[in-house]
Amino acid sequence: MNIFGLWNNSYYLIVGLQIICIIHCLKTGKRDYIYLLIFLPMIGCIIYFIREILPEINRGEFFSNLQRVFFPKSVIGEWERRVRLSDTVANKMGLAGAYADQQQYAKAIALAEECRQSFPRDLGILQQLGRFYFYDQRYADSIACMEKAFAQTNANLIKQEDELMYARALEATGMLPPAEEVYKKVVRVHHSIEGMYYYGLFLKKQNRNKEALQQFQTIKDEFHLHPRYVRRMNSQWLRLAKREMAGL
Repeated sequence: MNIFGLWNNSYYLIVGLQIICIIHCLKTGKRDYIYLLIFLPMIGCIIYFIREILPEINRGEFFSNLQRVFFPKSVIGEWERRVRLSDTVANKMGLAGAYADQQQYAKAIALAEECRQSFPRDLGILQQLGRFYFYDQRYADSIACMEKAFAQTNANLIKQEDELMYARALEATGMLPPAEEVYKKVVRVHHSIEGMYYYGLFLKKQNRNKEALQQFQTIKDEFHLHPRYVRRMNSQWLRLAKREMAGL
């Protein structure tokens, strides 16, 4: 057996996995893993796979995310081809979503606004447009779209992600009392771990450190009570909450 050859193969495999994990964490905004992946590549890759990639596989999102992260032009190209073949609202909104995934928000917004001209009260278009405006930091426009969407939706059917985004947009525009009410609703109604984290940040910015600490502590205390799939999906909020607690 060629031990040195085996070692070399293992070394290149680890380096390859390390590069893939680093690119994945940078593209998906999970930068907290960077130092772990750089300085402890083998252990870091194992931890990253278990905490971040395995949940994507279990949710059936891994291969679509893999294509989006590593081959973004192919995703956009496919949607552009669909639009050329059939210039439908559904295809245009799919292309807008592909643009948004690559942070090309101006193109995403332009396409979604074009679709809204044809269907000004369409719930799906308004929701997506509100998200695109939020990601582009055009918070007032985001609020306007979301409020129009919320007005057409049963309160029980509003996604917690959209309500949380709405709260953050209100906060960003300085509308602090209504923002806090929405944060409280997201935490109370949805018991959202992500909502608790962002509400904690909101309170911390207002120098209400004791209340902020309570939100972060609740995340820590109750995290293990959630089902495994919920823990996997929200592991980053526990990690970030612990970091905030250390600074209070």
